[in-house]
Amino acid sequence: LGSGAGFDCFLAARQLAGTGRVIGVDMTAAMITKARANAVKGGYLNVEFRLGEIEALPVPDATVDLILSNCVINLSPEKQRVFQEAFRVLKPGGRLAIADVVATRPMPVELKAKLASIGACVGGATLLDELRSLLTGAGFSRVEIVPKEASRDLIKQWTDDASAGDFVVSALITAYKPAT
Repeated sequence: LGSGAGFDCFLAARQLAGTGRVIGVDMTAAMITKARANAVKGGYLNVEFRLGEIEALPVPDATVDLILSNCVINLSPEKQRVFQEAFRVLKPGGRLAIADVVATRPMPVELKAKLASIGACVGGATLLDELRSLLTGAGFSRVEIVPKEASRDLIKQWTDDASAGDFVVSALITAYKPAT
C-alpha cells in the first residue's frame, strides 16, 4: 500500500518463490510511472503497479495473501476504510504487516494540524488503542502492535516541532484475516 517508486515491492518480490506476484498500489501517476520503469530496469517480472487509492484498492476480493505498507496509512484521513479494504482483498488466513507511526498519547491539536507534522507522518498518527479498535472493527484478529521506543529520537528530527517524539513512535503492526 503506497508503493511509491517500488522499493519495498522489489524487496518483497525477491522473497517470493515460484509463481508469487507483487502488486504495488499508489495514488500518484508519477510514482506508478517511476515504479514501472524501475521494475523494467531491475528485471522484476513478478511485480506490477496499479494506480489507485488505499481506501479503494484496485484489487479483487479475497485474492491477496499478504499486504505490506511502510509509513503510509498514517497519511490517510480514512484509516477505517483502508483497513476494511485490506480485509476485503485478503484471502482467508491472509496477513496485514505494516510499519507505521502511532501515537502513544493524545497529541496537541496544533501539532496534529500542522502541515509539516502531517507530511512528516506525525500529525496523522493514530492512538494505539484506537488503531487496535480500527483493525478489529474491520474484522482482523490476532492484532499485534509493537511500538519501537528507540524511534522517538529520530522522529523528533522529522518535523520542526521537536516535541513530536514525545507523542509518537514507529511501530510494527500485524493482523490476520480469520481463516474461516
